[in-house]
Amino acid sequence: MKKLIFFMSAAMLVLGGCGNKEKANNDDNTKVETNQESSHHEMEHTGSGDVPDTLEVAANPTYPVGSEAIVQADHMEGMKGAVAKIAGAYETTAYEVTYTPAGGGAEVPHHKWVIQEEIKDAGKEPLADGTKITIEADHMKGMKGAEGVVDSSEKTTVYMIDYTPTTGGEPVKNHKWVTEEELTAK
Repeated sequence: MKKLIFFMSAAMLVLGGCGNKEKANNDDNTKVETNQESSHHEMEHTGSGDVPDTLEVAANPTYPVGSEAIVQADHMEGMKGAVAKIAGAYETTAYEVTYTPAGGGAEVPHHKWVIQEEIKDAGKEPLADGTKITIEADHMKGMKGAEGVVDSSEKTTVYMIDYTPTTGGEPVKNHKWVTEEELTAK
């Protein structure tokens, strides 16, 4: 009985995360997106301000470092609508990826974002959708060393942001990443 309760509790904790909340027309897609939503919202954010040495600083970003913007993304609970302070702006290719956490756990579908410089042996050219990857990023617990696949990509400016969740709680420092399209002027 204790094992069953533990398993059910663990399963409930895993059901959360970074991802989109698009409405689906069939039950299977709705379940996947709900699973995705839950798993990222509950995942532990690492908050490191470290960035890859090869990451190119944006020359003229729409939102300069130190400026503020409104977050339109909902990667984490309490993110959408929060006021973000821009901690970094970089030019790269951003990937939406599906991965299985290193050390085990439920698959994390459609995680936004892992950048070119955070994928093992990615090179300089954008990776095609469906490419199998090893993630070197450490944004969330279990991400570093995780195996996954590229769902989609876009060449863009990515931002590292600091914000206080709209749901209350502790401020989030150095959240990686939001794209320019996920921010609006304050």
